Amino acid sequence: MRKLFDAAARYVREADMFLLSTSLLCSIFGCILIASAARIYNGRHLQIQILATILGIILFVITSLFDIDLIADKYKLLFVVGALFILTLVKWGESGDTVNKAWLRFGGIGIQPAEVVKIIFIIIIAHMIADKRDRRALNAPSSILSMLFVFAVYFVLIVEVSADLGSASVYLFILLIMFFLGGVSMKWFAIAGAAIAAALPLMWKFVLDDYQKLRVQVIFDKELAATEGLKTLWQANQSVRAISSGGFLGQGLFRGRMTQTDLIPQQHTDFIFSAAGEELGFVGCIAIVALLCALIGRCIYVGVKSNNTLGFLVCSGVAATLIFQTLENIGMCLGITPVIGLTLPFFSYGGSSVVTTYIMMGLVCGVKMRPRPSRYRNM
Repeated sequence: MRKLFDAAARYVREADMFLLSTSLLCSIFGCILIASAARIYNGRHLQIQILATILGIILFVITSLFDIDLIADKYKLLFVVGALFILTLVKWGESGDTVNKAWLRFGGIGIQPAEVVKIIFIIIIAHMIADKRDRRALNAPSSILSMLFVFAVYFVLIVEVSADLGSASVYLFILLIMFFLGGVSMKWFAIAGAAIAAALPLMWKFVLDDYQKLRVQVIFDKELAATEGLKTLWQANQSVRAISSGGFLGQGLFRGRMTQTDLIPQQHTDFIFSAAGEELGFVGCIAIVALLCALIGRCIYVGVKSNNTLGFLVCSGVAATLIFQTLENIGMCLGITPVIGLTLPFFSYGGSSVVTTYIMMGLVCGVKMRPRPSRYRNM
């Protein structure tokens, strides 16, 4: 028993307790919001969220004890496992509350493969960049194409198998940030930009469904928004109304007129920020943003202080995930970005999202706890 207490005390000293405590604070805040936003459904949303948080904390600790350097060595195996995991949706995928066939269901438990594979993707790209000893090797066409191949496989699988363009878009943002911070030449960004510009018309015509196109069009085409886009804009309009009605201090928890009458779409998941705006006002919204900014800043700080490429890039990938999901989720709640169904990290209801985010935080904590791998060059 004494050894167990000594090990726990040593872990507390060495682990990133700021990261863990801030994550837990976000989860507690999120559970309070879910208790209010999901009360009208008379379901088990709060209990599931609490259980997911407990499991997430356990996995945070376990993940932080893994040597990310050794895990990254198995990047080829990780790539195959990730692809196969997404492909399980072909046979066993379910849509859940959305049109996307993005979930695996085991009784009352749902797992979203695209969420879990984000962790694998970050580790693979971090290893592939860090394994190059100089910029010339990193920017060789073979190196760039091999990393783009990993991205393309995951991106295409997610879009084609589950029609989840929102989750797939996170992968693109992660890749761009890790490429930029990892030292990929700007010429590759220019080539990629030209390729994307050339591919957009094809993607628009052959990849995107009509409802996905409409979500983008109504943001820029007011005339369309006034006709065909009314139903598509309804979600964003309801969200903006709820946030506006909250004022500075909000209407109070469990007192929001729209939240408590189920007038905000997906108010306990994708639009939890809207429920927070109505019931807790501007102050509550700022508190959410401040907590998430603290987590993002901590991930970047740990990465920079790690003094090694692999750790820095893993932390950067995690920070990129938080940044994109935070900006996109809050943006769609404010009606300034397309509604693509991304959760607000730690705050939105969703077991897969919560557990995955805690695992990513555990990766960052693990970077802080271990010294620099000698085989990787200094940043």
